[in-house]
Amino acid sequence: MDWTQRAQVWRRSLLAGAAAGVAWWRARNRRLLLLLLDDSAPVDLRLVGKTLLHAAAVGVVAGLAGSAFFALLEYSQRLFLEAGVGYRPLRAHGEEIAAALESPVFRPWLLPVVMLGGGLGCGLLVRLAPETRGGGADAAIAAFHHAGGVVHPRVLLIKPLASLLTLGTGGSGGREGPTMHMGAAIGSTIGRLLSVTPRERRILMVAGMAAGMSAMFRTPLGAALLAVEVLYRDGFEQDALVPAILASVVSYSVAISIFGESTLFHHAPRFPFFPAHLPYYALLAVSIAFLGSIFVRMLAGIRRLSAASRLPEWARPGAGALTLGLITAPMLIFFGSLVHEPGRGLGILGSGYGAVQAAITGAPWLSAGWTSVGLLALLAAAKIFATSLTIGTGGSAGDFAPSLVIGGLLGGAFGRAVVLVSGDPRIDAGAFALVGMGAFYGGIAHVPLSALVLVCEMAGNYDLLVPLMLALGIVFVALRKTSLYEAQLNTPLAAPTHRPLSVLDTARVESLMSVRDNAVSFTLATPADAMLQRVGETLWQDVFPIFDGAGALRGMITADSLRLLASEKQGAEVVVAADIMQTPVTVHPADPVRVAAQLFVRFHLREVLVLSSDGGIVGFLDEARLTALLLEESARSGSSTSTADAHVP
Repeated sequence: MDWTQRAQVWRRSLLAGAAAGVAWWRARNRRLLLLLLDDSAPVDLRLVGKTLLHAAAVGVVAGLAGSAFFALLEYSQRLFLEAGVGYRPLRAHGEEIAAALESPVFRPWLLPVVMLGGGLGCGLLVRLAPETRGGGADAAIAAFHHAGGVVHPRVLLIKPLASLLTLGTGGSGGREGPTMHMGAAIGSTIGRLLSVTPRERRILMVAGMAAGMSAMFRTPLGAALLAVEVLYRDGFEQDALVPAILASVVSYSVAISIFGESTLFHHAPRFPFFPAHLPYYALLAVSIAFLGSIFVRMLAGIRRLSAASRLPEWARPGAGALTLGLITAPMLIFFGSLVHEPGRGLGILGSGYGAVQAAITGAPWLSAGWTSVGLLALLAAAKIFATSLTIGTGGSAGDFAPSLVIGGLLGGAFGRAVVLVSGDPRIDAGAFALVGMGAFYGGIAHVPLSALVLVCEMAGNYDLLVPLMLALGIVFVALRKTSLYEAQLNTPLAAPTHRPLSVLDTARVESLMSVRDNAVSFTLATPADAMLQRVGETLWQDVFPIFDGAGALRGMITADSLRLLASEKQGAEVVVAADIMQTPVTVHPADPVRVAAQLFVRFHLREVLVLSSDGGIVGFLDEARLTALLLEESARSGSSTSTADAHVP
């Protein structure tokens, strides 16, 4: 026997042994397998495995898409702003993926031109997909609540291109919002390709939102919590939490495999906690709440002004970009002359993370003393205006990054002021900047838990946990009536997907209607005295149908109309049914009783006609039957009021 024959024998022996081992294990654990694979099992591994596998697929695709978008945006800014205009943007520690250009020639006159071109290009693109206008988070939230988790695949192409034109040419906004919208589109598209249920599609959409944020911001847990918390003002989408975490982890792993592991901001290794500093953080929270309210109102105001302008909708982002460029160019000229760096950015354009980096760790151009306090506060105000102008006019840019930047700048200014006033050397102004970031966005977006985790992940430790909890609690309460996202619902119970069905929706008309053989009806020519005589023969009927000569229903008369006719002194003798009839108000046996209830209220009726599919009257639905049904449901739910507790005035 040669070696080839021996190898075949060994192969057959190994396969036979493996098959025997599998058969033995399956026989020994047959009951366990039946339990796990049975549809009625407490843990359905098939469902869990399918959902997690789908979420992992969403994480891979969103991670690759987010990483590509991040790189393209950085290179587009270098092309349009650095190489073209000579603008030198401020960048945070984790944003450097390519070497900066050395000593570019600053051309301030070119900045408004470049920004105008980017704005007009964005405006023309979003005509192809109107839902891509603005930040992206609001559109994703609306799709979850009102579109069954369906996001059109065109978002995957239009949103990144429009955002590259807006942000790559200097628009004030962030890349996280567009990436969240793209991630939602990825989750929705994968859900439709896999033919999952609507509920699973919504979960995958949320997982995509988390994955997009994680790839861009590199905070896997915070991104997952944000995706499930941002849907509501109070509460979160608990069914999507685990898939969102898995997709976020996978996306984060993809992103750091490409760019390497790093935090977005460089900061002090530790932030020691001192209880005596808590009153300062409380005062910061009050300031944050005030500034957050201003930001939301200014953003809404510019949106209204933009909508009321005579410019075509596609031209409005260009007008906003041109205005911002004309305002920013002189500021850059003046600031560059002060620091002897022509074209030095201030964080007004783009995301602005570099300005927050300066607020956390300082910068050569940021002088000490009260000058730095005033400059950071001025930059926060300028960022509010610039972001409102970009997003409010329809630019495709996110509101997440500017919110963090505004809060971080105010926190940095506040921390430096506290150091100057108190003289306490233990105070780190960078800690106030980080707390300000989380408190600002967490308050206006109503996401306190995710904002708490995001800042802790950015800091790489939980030293700021207690100050963040205090500040977020104050801001969350202070901004209860203010929200950055119009599509947010109050609670999961307010969502159409979670709202419990009422008996008005579950009960059908056929279950309540009355079938009467002695119903009174009239023809078009029935005179008034005959109608009044016939009405006196019935005690139960309140609506009387009117038929033509062919037996077709043409109208109806209510008992109230006939009583009014009987009270007339003159003219009643010449009136016929056709003169006083009204359009028939009807329902069908299969209709929910809610339809009938709405008709009762709208037309002030006590009874409606029930028609068959061929137009014949098959019964009557009385308001009293519907009232009895509602009282029965109230009694079953335990919400009925006892007669002893009722008070009649």
